[in-house]
Amino acid sequence: MARIIEVTDLNAPGLEAFANLTERELFHQNKPECGIFIAESPNVIHRALDAGFEPISLLMEQSQVAKTGDVLERCGDIPLYTSSMEVLSKLTGFKLTRGVLCAMRRVPELTLDEALRGAKRVTVLEDVVNPTNLGAIFRSAAALGMDAVLLTPGCCDPLYRRCIRVSMGTVFQTPWAHIGEETTDWPHPGMEILKERGFKTVAMALKNDSVAIDDPALAAEEKLAIILGTEGDGLADSTIAACDFTVKIPMSHGVDSLNVAAASAVAYWQLGRR
Repeated sequence: MARIIEVTDLNAPGLEAFANLTERELFHQNKPECGIFIAESPNVIHRALDAGFEPISLLMEQSQVAKTGDVLERCGDIPLYTSSMEVLSKLTGFKLTRGVLCAMRRVPELTLDEALRGAKRVTVLEDVVNPTNLGAIFRSAAALGMDAVLLTPGCCDPLYRRCIRVSMGTVFQTPWAHIGEETTDWPHPGMEILKERGFKTVAMALKNDSVAIDDPALAAEEKLAIILGTEGDGLADSTIAACDFTVKIPMSHGVDSLNVAAASAVAYWQLGRR
């Protein structure tokens, strides 16, 4: 079981991961062990543990300790820092979701080939920078038939705390990898890499010269890569031009577009079907 330590000093050693380190600093902690991330809420922590991530320490509201014995048992002999919600909110700068945070070690990211192994329906996210949107997209991808999520180098980190929380831990369940290491790797040669692996590429874009989202030709394709663009601007013209299909989600009542997270759910529901 975890070792309970009451927080009386907000600057005490061991609390850095929860208070003093930015997301970027967490990423670079303890290399070559690949850094640290923060999992928030018992359900998310369980999914991270199921995926094999190693817990380092816990931060928990006092009233939650008796309610989360299963988390404590699974995490083993690690420090459990605890105090009132008021004190912990001062420490972290935000109110804890269900009163529990867990600092965990990252593992090496999957390679592109590892993420694509056996995949028939994947999504590519081009420069999605908002952690809330990225988390919602991961949740839709897991629920609606995507076998993997591929990220261009301009995307935010899937292991940001807020992204993990919004995804409800599905970032630990859905294989993901980066397609390229530099921003100049997309759309070329990234697009060619997808096509070499047998994927037909689908640009989700607000273009009139597009294919209907329920076109039987799309469902008939053995492998599809569904590509969504950054918040606001959408996909780059060069990306759209390089794709095999362009698909536009029909709109009504004068609405011109959907938020990228909402659009992803519609696209995955329809195009995730074989």
